[in-house]
Amino acid sequence: MTNTLPFWETKSLDEMSTAEWESLCDGCGRCCLHKLRDEDDDSLYYTNVACRLLDTTTCRCKDYPGRHRKVQDCVTLTPTMVRTIDWLPPTCAYRLLSEDESLPAWHPLISGTAESVMEAGVSASGRCISEREAGSLEEYIVTWPAKTPTVSVAEARPARSQVRIRRNGGQ
Repeated sequence: MTNTLPFWETKSLDEMSTAEWESLCDGCGRCCLHKLRDEDDDSLYYTNVACRLLDTTTCRCKDYPGRHRKVQDCVTLTPTMVRTIDWLPPTCAYRLLSEDESLPAWHPLISGTAESVMEAGVSASGRCISEREAGSLEEYIVTWPAKTPTVSVAEARPARSQVRIRRNGGQ
């Protein structure tokens, strides 16, 4: 009997096919949230404001193949980039694998279902607002995209009226 390990346990990020690479994305939408960088001390701040192409319910890009034409600063992750950037969420499969960590049990490649991302409280669904609805990004600074969820989905999701968060607000 042959024990076949999954590709993410046998291949480096550099060795993966395009299909394997793309399947690592769990669809949480956190990387599509705008981030701010403090010019004075280089601190990174996450916001709950999503790229205009992110469907804030499904956390999928509305035009993934054409995203670069519509959003010039949209980033295409590469294995080299994943190892050097500091803004990927701690739950991101690309980041985890680049740091020699395992995929979490809720990841769709492990669970077999995309819904597990929402059930685990990892998804930005219901917790973000489109850039077309938001005002100044500084008014939407939040900390949850930089954290690994430890609460249930019901606790993690604010009511729609709580989406606008003040600069000194944490969650």
